Amino acid sequence: MGAILAVLIITVVLLDFFIYVDRKRWGWMKSWTKYQKGLFFSSFIVVTILFYITI
Repeated sequence: MGAILAVLIITVVLLDFFIYVDRKRWGWMKSWTKYQKGLFFSSFIVVTILFYITI
């Protein structure tokens, strides 16, 4: 159940980013390069997985 929740959180955040990229929620990343966005989301995924493993 915990693994499903971690995957669900990651999926929701990524979908939210792609749907609302030009709005206030993700607008602060508008000027970032693709590399910086990839690094941000890769870090988010790693932190989520580490959080899941340690709990």
